[in-house]
This record gives sequence, C-alpha cells and structure tokens, in this order.
Amino acid sequence: MLSRYHVFCKVIENKSFTKAAEELGYSQSAVSQMVKALEQELGTHLVIRDKTGITLTRDGESYYPSIQRIYHSENLLGKKQREMNGLEDSIIRIGTFTSISRNVLPQLMQQFKEGYPSVHFVLQQGEYTSISQWIRDDSVDFGFTSETMSDGLVTRPLYEDEMVLVLPENHPLSSQDSVSLKQLTKFPFILLDEGECSVSLEAFQKQGLAPNIEYKVYDDYSILAMVRQGLGISILYHLVIAGFEDGLVIRRLDQTPKRTVALTWKNWDTMSLAARKFAEFVIKRTPEIVCGLIS
Repeated sequence: MLSRYHVFCKVIENKSFTKAAEELGYSQSAVSQMVKALEQELGTHLVIRDKTGITLTRDGESYYPSIQRIYHSENLLGKKQREMNGLEDSIIRIGTFTSISRNVLPQLMQQFKEGYPSVHFVLQQGEYTSISQWIRDDSVDFGFTSETMSDGLVTRPLYEDEMVLVLPENHPLSSQDSVSLKQLTKFPFILLDEGECSVSLEAFQKQGLAPNIEYKVYDDYSILAMVRQGLGISILYHLVIAGFEDGLVIRRLDQTPKRTVALTWKNWDTMSLAARKFAEFVIKRTPEIVCGLIS
C-alpha cells in the first residue's frame, strides 16, 4: 500500500485528485481520505480545492518540501528492498577448506547464480580453527567446519566424510584390502594439518599409537602429489580423493576416522539477506551433491 506522503505528492504533481487517483490506481475517494488523514496527522489544512484545481495553503507550501523528501526516501528504500530481494551486487563471504571449495562450492555457487546472477562470492580458505575464528571475528558470513570445532557458534551438520588410506603404487600395504592404524606406524606418514582438531591424529591417539610423522601439510592435493612421489603415506578424506586416484592406491582402514562437516555461523539474524539465502541453499543442496560425488 502506498503511503499518504506518496499520494499527497501525486495529488500536487497532477493538481487533481482525479488524475492522481487514475495514475495510482486508487479511487478518488481513497485518495481524498489519505490526504485528509495526512492533514489530521499534521494538524492543519494542506490544500485548497476550487474550480481551477488544487493549490497548496500556506501551511501546505511550508510542509511540501519535507513531505517530498519523505516520499523520495520511501522510493529509495523501496528500490533498495527490491534490490536486496534480488540480491543485487550482494557479496557473500565464506570460510572453507579444500574439499568443499573444489568439489561442493562450485556447483552450489553456479546453481545459486542461476536465480541471483548479480551476487558475488569471496572464498577464504583455511582449516577448522582459523575458519571458526573468522566467523567469530565477522571476517566471513559463515563457514564450513568440523562439528567438533565450533564452540560458541551455531552449526548445522551437512554430511559425514570418512578417511581412507592413501598409498603410492607398489607399496607393501597395497596388497591388503583393509589396513590397521598400527600397521601405518611403521612407515613415514604425511599428516593433514586440520588445525587444533586432527581427526587422523586423534584416531591414532585413541589406540595409544603414534604415527611416524615426516611431514605436516595443510593442502590435501599437495599431500596427494607427495604420496605419488613416495615421500610417505597418508590418511585423507574420501571426498578429497574423488577424481584424483591416478598413481595412488586407496585402501580402507580397519578403524575408520571420520568427521561431520557442518555449516557454521555466529548469529543468523545479523547475517545479510544474501548470506542467509545462500546458507539455506547450502543446507538444502549439499547432502545431495556429496552423495553424487562419493557414490
């Protein structure tokens, strides 16, 4: 519904209640009532009707510039609201890690931009600890983390990702269908750096074991290259390895380490409209995408 300020300005522009009503798609009676309501609000008469049309009273002339400013501000606000609902030029900042940014986010962003082509994305890549801190600091709108690394934040579990053993070709363990963590301790190990919460390291520790760590590497795909070169063996997430198996041997572990990947944010209500809409889209679509990747 149009405001009385909008209607009043149209009456003055058209110098006629009838013409203003036609332009606005209102009845003449409705336009008259809205002008009268504005006069009652301000406690004075604003217009005079005579045979020549509509003219402003002295008080009307004094009030008119202020009423115009309110009318124009309402127009700007309405325009901005329409832009926001269409997410025009909105920026969505996301904290993410390698397997998400390579396998999941490209599909999500492409599909989302079909409905909101003017939205922009900024991806900030790290590990669970840094991503959680970025969310707390408002450096990103939301992020992907491990569910166990989100103290004080809100999380929504998305999917569970199991870890598998990654070996170079012709490795002594490659002849086995399944391998124990104890067997891994005999070989040089490349540890995936997951911040303060290392799922693979915790799996060893639960069994009172310590891997022979030769390297600690943040990037999953650097680890794959190092394993291919025979620099060591590693445990990586199933989703990371999908499509990169060439030159590697992948084996199951008797005791399977796993993580629950969650979408994490600080305060839903204070996130931008664009961030909330995309977060809802992520929650809805991610399980389906992951299922397609690992099936």
